[in-house]
Amino acid sequence: MRCPRLSDLPAPPDGKSGWPWTEESQRLPTSMPNDLPWHRITIVTPSYNQGKFIEETIRSILLQGYSDLEYFVLDGGSTDNSVEIIQKYSPWLTYWASERDGGQSNAINRGLGMGSGSYATWINSDDLLCRNALFNHASGIGFDKNVVCVGICCYLDEQGKTTSFHSGRIQSLEELLQIRTIWHGGGSIDQPAVLFPRDLSLAVGGLDPDNHIAMDYELWGKFFLAGASFQYTGVHFGIFRQYPDQKTFDGLSTNESMLTAAAKLVRAAACFPEEQKARILAELDSYGRWYKKEHWRCSGRLARLGLSPTIVMPVRKIRARLQECLKSYVWSRPQRYS
Repeated sequence: MRCPRLSDLPAPPDGKSGWPWTEESQRLPTSMPNDLPWHRITIVTPSYNQGKFIEETIRSILLQGYSDLEYFVLDGGSTDNSVEIIQKYSPWLTYWASERDGGQSNAINRGLGMGSGSYATWINSDDLLCRNALFNHASGIGFDKNVVCVGICCYLDEQGKTTSFHSGRIQSLEELLQIRTIWHGGGSIDQPAVLFPRDLSLAVGGLDPDNHIAMDYELWGKFFLAGASFQYTGVHFGIFRQYPDQKTFDGLSTNESMLTAAAKLVRAAACFPEEQKARILAELDSYGRWYKKEHWRCSGRLARLGLSPTIVMPVRKIRARLQECLKSYVWSRPQRYS
């Protein structure tokens, strides 16, 4: 499919302007300078009850101006207005469905398997592609077999305001496994900014369907294990939206999921001698215990005083119940009007 023009799509909701509501990307010519067709790109959007954001996501992909794009939207049976929005854009989607599935990773794997692109990525239904992302990548970077391309990621808050930009720097499995010093030290790979060979993702088995948080981290490790190289392109590519309700906002669960995935990668790394594996696993375990203690210490005043969860948690539950009782009492009192 050649990407539609702005004028082809439904009008944006009232009050919406800018990218991707009233702006579109530059359009590539129908073929490359050597007259060969552009590489097909497969994009998958998994979604569940993201009606607040999904229209912006869909438009950011459809308005890329790319010459050969296939786009799959796989909804997990949303109960909000998501399906209504998806249906509005269905003429320009390669395939869409709304039905119960095995979760986000399962939906992404399904979309990648249904696709036929040389390169692929997934863009979650609360994230976006940057304006001109595919145009700038295709015309300036190109496509190399067995190379995973990582662009610059723009970070937004819930209101859509840009808060920062980030580019990863990890070049090896060893660096990927250094979660404390490199990943959390500014080297992390931002999923919406990644474009990878689709065949490579299928060859390594795709995402782990049982990994529901750090599945992207685990996939990058599987790419390294398969011998892929990572190229940092400098292209503004993906947009990641941060807000309190998202899974990755829970730092403790995210860190534990990453550590579990990292341990799996270590054990699968035939390139590591046993002594190195043991050292890395010990470092991961030590960091996990430290992070858990720090996370607890930062969770409140009583925790900062050094009190254990067995003491603090009952106190917090009692305080929460008292606050609810007080709130109910205040609302139940007769209101006086002067």
